[in-house]
Amino acid sequence: MKRFTGQDRSITDKWRPATLAVRGGTARSDFGETSEAIFMTSGYAYDNAEEAAARFRGERPGMTYSRLQNPTTDMLEKRLALLEGAEAARATATGMAAMTAALLCQLSAGDHLVAGKALFGSCRVLVDTILPRFGIQTTTVDARDTQAWAKARQPNTKAFFLETPSNPGLEITDIRAVADIAHDAGATLVVDNAFASPIVQRPMDFGADVVAYSATKLLDGQGRVLAGAVLATEKWMNDTYLPFTRHTGPNLSPFNAWVVLKSLETLDLRVTRSCENALKVASFLETRVPKLLYPGLASHPQHTLAMQQMTAGGTIIAIFLGGGRPQAHALLDALELIDISNNLGDSRSLMTHPASTTHASLTAETRESMGITEGMLRLSIGLEDPRDLIDDLGQALAKAGL
Repeated sequence: MKRFTGQDRSITDKWRPATLAVRGGTARSDFGETSEAIFMTSGYAYDNAEEAAARFRGERPGMTYSRLQNPTTDMLEKRLALLEGAEAARATATGMAAMTAALLCQLSAGDHLVAGKALFGSCRVLVDTILPRFGIQTTTVDARDTQAWAKARQPNTKAFFLETPSNPGLEITDIRAVADIAHDAGATLVVDNAFASPIVQRPMDFGADVVAYSATKLLDGQGRVLAGAVLATEKWMNDTYLPFTRHTGPNLSPFNAWVVLKSLETLDLRVTRSCENALKVASFLETRVPKLLYPGLASHPQHTLAMQQMTAGGTIIAIFLGGGRPQAHALLDALELIDISNNLGDSRSLMTHPASTTHASLTAETRESMGITEGMLRLSIGLEDPRDLIDDLGQALAKAGL
């Protein structure tokens, strides 16, 4: 294959995000296709036996098996790395595969992990239940409290894990401050950046060592495929991540890689418009509901920090109603345009009740500690006309008694 971008950083380093999202990492075959090709192959043939042996020894370039390398997936990984400002990226089958691999690859029995309390429900299960089963000690802290991170450190602490903005309460963590604390302890900082995307926030610019994504969300952004990604330095990827994943196989299929690759071409446009829409909708809702959190509004308690780390307020709004689950469900049932769905980051606006969906597997006490009340709703804003979204929310709020 003739590779004309993605390897020559002297060229791609000059490109801005919108250009990288369209052309970064592209490779063309001898057919000269303009749209990236899908290589639906599990394995590869070699010219001779020694060529195969040399590739497996890592002495010659080339692909050996699609669990390890695939031309389509390789293009996606290079493009993601360029967008994130990372040296290397590896795609995974799902977002949770990315989160799990990013932690398990560097933690062993007897090690200690410090994590923010406010995480996606499955991430909390990973931290609270799954990792301890393998002898990994875990401590959760209020991620907004910088000193809490410092106090939680132990001699065996090997990694810190957080998401900012958090799911679903939109708490903001000072990435640089936590990175400094982690590095002082000799630990790695892993940041789940799914709520922001590299268009809104690049955690590595603030000291994060590893960034993980559910690419199912904004990176695909159209509700079509499951995907994930892990990004880091070339050394960490080769020395820590790949020795784990090459034998456990959380890799992404070539077809799904192609879908996400094509989605990245419109990432900047989609995320920018959705953020603009979210700010308009949040400004409307702020006057109609008892409590609302949106990082792009001055009313958010961490608005200043959010705007230091993010280029916009994001696409997610947290709404808190006084009537508990009955009122929250009543509002959902009254929607005519916005879909009830536990997904997010879609081109379609979606709303869910976290306590009964995304975080239902957690105990009531854990949800309470995360600020997830029975009256909380998570609204993911898409690409519709914001006036139509406001009209739909207005009539639904009225039917729900607000």
